[in-house]
Amino acid sequence: MRPESPARRLSPPDWLVRTLRPRPAPIPWAAVARAAVAMALPLAIGLAVGQPAYGALASMGALSGVIGDTADAYRMRILNIAVPQLFGAVGVTIGSLVYGHGWIAVATVTGVALISGMISTIGAVASVSGLLLLLNCVVGAGLPMPGPWWLAPLLMTAGGLLVLLLALLAWPLRSGVPERAAVAATYRSVANLLASAGDDENYVETRFAVTESLNQAYDLVLARRALAHGRNPELVRLLALLNAVTPVVESAPAAHQCGVPLPAAVPAAVYLLADAVETGRTDTAPLALPEPEGPAARAVDQAVRHAAALIAGQHPALGRTLSATDRLGRPAALPVRAARAARTVLLSGTSWRYGLRLALCIGLAQILVSTVPVPRSYWVALTITFVMKPDFGSVFSRAVLRALGTAAGLVLATVILAGVPRGWWEVPVLAVLATLIPAFTPRGYGYQTAAITPVILLLSDVLNHQGIALVLPRLLDSLMGCAIALVAGYLLWPESWHTRIGDRLADAVSDTATYVGYAFGDPADPDDPGAPAARARMRRRLYRDLSVIRSEFQRALTEPPPTGRRAAAWWPLVVAVERIVDATTAARVRVKHGAAAPSPADVAQAARQLRELAEGLRASEVLEEVRADFGEAEDPDGVLEPVRQEVAAARAIATPR
Repeated sequence: MRPESPARRLSPPDWLVRTLRPRPAPIPWAAVARAAVAMALPLAIGLAVGQPAYGALASMGALSGVIGDTADAYRMRILNIAVPQLFGAVGVTIGSLVYGHGWIAVATVTGVALISGMISTIGAVASVSGLLLLLNCVVGAGLPMPGPWWLAPLLMTAGGLLVLLLALLAWPLRSGVPERAAVAATYRSVANLLASAGDDENYVETRFAVTESLNQAYDLVLARRALAHGRNPELVRLLALLNAVTPVVESAPAAHQCGVPLPAAVPAAVYLLADAVETGRTDTAPLALPEPEGPAARAVDQAVRHAAALIAGQHPALGRTLSATDRLGRPAALPVRAARAARTVLLSGTSWRYGLRLALCIGLAQILVSTVPVPRSYWVALTITFVMKPDFGSVFSRAVLRALGTAAGLVLATVILAGVPRGWWEVPVLAVLATLIPAFTPRGYGYQTAAITPVILLLSDVLNHQGIALVLPRLLDSLMGCAIALVAGYLLWPESWHTRIGDRLADAVSDTATYVGYAFGDPADPDDPGAPAARARMRRRLYRDLSVIRSEFQRALTEPPPTGRRAAAWWPLVVAVERIVDATTAARVRVKHGAAAPSPADVAQAARQLRELAEGLRASEVLEEVRADFGEAEDPDGVLEPVRQEVAAARAIATPR
């Protein structure tokens, strides 16, 4: 074996490099401006009326709003900012009522942590709501709040709603623009996919980008649809355009399997369609598409022309109702979705498991700060609250980033607390610091922490006037919080590889087996599960699940061995499962455009092979051979042969190295 070079031995491990590497992202200038105004204005008003502590509380609420100000669509901003503010108001009220009550505070905050952790598993808005519920409860239980009990939640909620108000100022002028832009971005991602057809090196990543873009576009449009009740013509058009791009996406794997790049005019035409979608134009020029050669090229050509006709308003789908054009189905009413979410939270082992982990960590932190006679602060539990968020990434990597980000932020905080006099000078300093939060947040958690830390310390100093004496204790508190999260929330609760990775991947393989049956059902029968709408829903759900699995693997790659090493070993299998789904979609397109449909026996055989692969994955802690008899296909040259080959490739990967 070749010995490692001294430079290699001294270089940081790969998982740490992945953890610290900043993500490229543009600066959201509008959010930067909103953050500066929303956080500095309340403090300025508080100073003007002689109540700087009240202004600091409102600025703390604005900080929560700035953290949640990430959505593009205005309706999503209402949900992302307003709903969490209500939970935050409840949290600070509960925390302030138990401030200084020792074991009562410990039990109360621990119970809030359990509830917060459980509701955080529902979805994105619920996750932020759970975060603010616990975060504000910790702050209320750790800092004396000025004024009567109702004043702190009122001021903090007002600060958060100020961010929302600033975010909604342009709504009358930009109504529908974010949704249109999301649909246009999906068309551009599909154009990139067509341009990469035949290129194995770029196709997989490009197809993943298409899935992400489709997820975002459908989430925005369907969220808007839940409020529109089918009466918005623009929404009808956007849904129809999203549905129209689905056949183009489905035809891309067939073109890719041919191994021959499509003519450049094909993706160029889709880029032009994306421009038309974004501007809302319908007077598009005729597409200059070349004569297609072969079934795959004909499938792409027909799908692109169908989308072009829809954009130009020359397709009957635009005259249909929403229920006819939306192949994903109408979202259920809000009470129905709320009842489903509550039932899922109460019956889900995942939600209980995470809630108990978070409650244990917060309980230990509260015991430390509430009953042990040492000068500790709310910062310990606050650190745990941020580190333990389930949808924010690996607990291990977040603990490392939290410690490093806090240390960097405290350096800046030291300079500010030592050099900036109290009073009006703090307003422009806070405005400048606030701009760093939306600018740094997209680059990674450590960078966000470095931006938030001096802001919180500056506002805390306005409340308790401890000055530079805050800096070193807060660093120690952060390190203790990270240590508690690592030991009690990570090492003592080692979610098995199966629970976190293996079982999810096995479920995706099993769902792919079901998708094979859906793909080759009888579409003439509307009640058959293989009908077009059911196929579209199944394919979208499957690709979305694979997108979540890919994201989970990427998080696991940032963890130290053995988790990171195991994730790297399983990564080729994730790609192989994605290729199986692509091959199934391509086979369906070939059948639609004239190829002979596979026999029921071949369909059943392919589904059986996939289910056996799924069972093997569930039974394996590490990659090992999954034995099964492939048998002989009735038609070795049929449309399902590429699917069989991809399954064989996946089984070859699932072998010890």
